[in-house]
Amino acid sequence: METLQLLNSGSKQLKSKRIISHKIDSEILLSKVLKKRREEIISTLDKKITPDQIIKFKNLIKRRSFREPIAYITKEKEFWSKIFEVNKNTLIPRPETELMVEKLTKIFKKKPISILDIGTGSGCIIISLLSELKKSNGIGLDISGKSILIAKKNADKHLKSNNLKLLKRSFTSLFNKKFDLIVSNPPYIMSKDLKNLDDDIRKFEPKLALDGGNDGLDVVKKVIYKAKEILKINGTLALEIGNGQYNKVSKILLRNKFIIMEKVKDYNDNIRCLISKLNR
Repeated sequence: METLQLLNSGSKQLKSKRIISHKIDSEILLSKVLKKRREEIISTLDKKITPDQIIKFKNLIKRRSFREPIAYITKEKEFWSKIFEVNKNTLIPRPETELMVEKLTKIFKKKPISILDIGTGSGCIIISLLSELKKSNGIGLDISGKSILIAKKNADKHLKSNNLKLLKRSFTSLFNKKFDLIVSNPPYIMSKDLKNLDDDIRKFEPKLALDGGNDGLDVVKKVIYKAKEILKINGTLALEIGNGQYNKVSKILLRNKFIIMEKVKDYNDNIRCLISKLNR
């Protein structure tokens, strides 16, 4: 079988399952099997594919047809122009999170700061920040030991200096340490809304990183309360929030003596991150 035939058969199978990205998904999965870049595969559509490669490709297509995210099948996701290892124990990095990283790197450019990343997951936020803010240091916390293992692999790959510590522990147990910047992409989806998420998310991404409790703000509130205790004077809190949560979260921040400095919007013009300073 030739490349074009195989790509078309994969795309057709995914399309029958109403997967919108069927064409590109088929290309990505074949590039994974052949260990070649997508562009290279597309430019050699008459290349013969071996029976063993065909079997591997069909198995990957089957997994995707059950809505397993491409990032979990390929075990990687691009973020901040870097390839991060991911698996079912970590959230898949999103484009809106890159916008938060972009804003923070502009704010703290050339300033040596201490950073705490709460719920680090794959480590994509703290690793991306430290790759830009080279004189800074950071700590990434996660209660999932399996997430920390993935974050450590990503840190080894992308950070040349050992300016990052990754620890399996809850941020609520952190004492006797102060930070210039605290970042967090906490779970912020209401428990009752989890069942309405797309199958790609609901069936595969870790519930622990999604479920924000009855109002979606259980962990958000805890992060704000803790940040007040462990931020340095004039310290900064960068918090990713859900679509439509701006009003509620901004009120919680103001009540806890934070002044909102920046509102970061996603590509649909929704406020998805709040950057605030502690006003002691």
